[in-house]
Amino acid sequence: MESKNILVTGAAGFIGHKVCQFLLDRGDMVIGIDNMNDYYDVRLKEFRLFSLQKFSGFTFYKIDIENLTELRSLFKNHSFSTVFNIAARAGVRYSMENPWVYLRTNSEGTLNLLECMKDFGVKKFILSSTSSLYAGLPMPFNEDFPVNTPISQYAASKSAAEAFAYTYHKQYNIDVTVLRYFTVFGPLGRPDMAPYRFCKWVLEDKPIKLFGDGNQSRDFTYVDDIARGTLLAEKPFGYEIINLGGGKEPITINEFIAYIEELTDKKAKIQYHTSHSADMDYTMANIQKAKLLLGWEPTVCIKEGLKRMLSDTSQFIYNEG
Repeated sequence: MESKNILVTGAAGFIGHKVCQFLLDRGDMVIGIDNMNDYYDVRLKEFRLFSLQKFSGFTFYKIDIENLTELRSLFKNHSFSTVFNIAARAGVRYSMENPWVYLRTNSEGTLNLLECMKDFGVKKFILSSTSSLYAGLPMPFNEDFPVNTPISQYAASKSAAEAFAYTYHKQYNIDVTVLRYFTVFGPLGRPDMAPYRFCKWVLEDKPIKLFGDGNQSRDFTYVDDIARGTLLAEKPFGYEIINLGGGKEPITINEFIAYIEELTDKKAKIQYHTSHSADMDYTMANIQKAKLLLGWEPTVCIKEGLKRMLSDTSQFIYNEG
């Protein structure tokens, strides 16, 4: 297979670095960019980058997708076949404290990339989006559901990114695949996310801070499965929105904690806190479109994914952000 020259934004991030790894494994040339912000421990981002630098086909630039001037210079100096926009400001709660940074990165940053693609003739765009857009809708979540009532600033910024992507598809014939991810977990995950924090707290015999009663459920999806589906989305579709999620009956947070207890042989100490108004009670993906268009479905079950996540406890040295 002929190698491609591919841009991956958010290359030092949890999902972005795994996407880079899979692209490099198949022989592509990857330009990775990341602004290396300190939303969580930068050492974790540096460690992920270090794992990618063993590949001769990987080149990294510290560039922020909010910076249109630097992006234009990058596109001028490299001829890309595809752009994977994995960069994002994530986290529902922090988006309520600082919504402007979410607007700048998730919405304006996406617009900047699309403008560069238009001006430099790049025709394939993969946009990482979120299941948070489905808040308040019946399960399982289908891609054709109306998602025009986001309940968090994070979801609103992602909705705007999707809208820009559709506009540039219609006006400039850019081929767009939007991927709505569902609760991604796995090794080297984000320290601010529940799977990482719960594992870390149980291992350290510290109380788990649980918002709600634990009966809320999530469609947990292992990071390798997410990355594999993301690469498959490079196919030409015109414009498609595709869910990438577990696709089976989601499990409750209490069940997830019980798995951690079983795998660590430790008893979790739980401190219950009031749930947040922007938190979703349940998530469940309909993945029929992913099966049909991508030939994709998850291969790693939740317990196996947790087992892999817990196999190297050294990853839990990083701060929670």
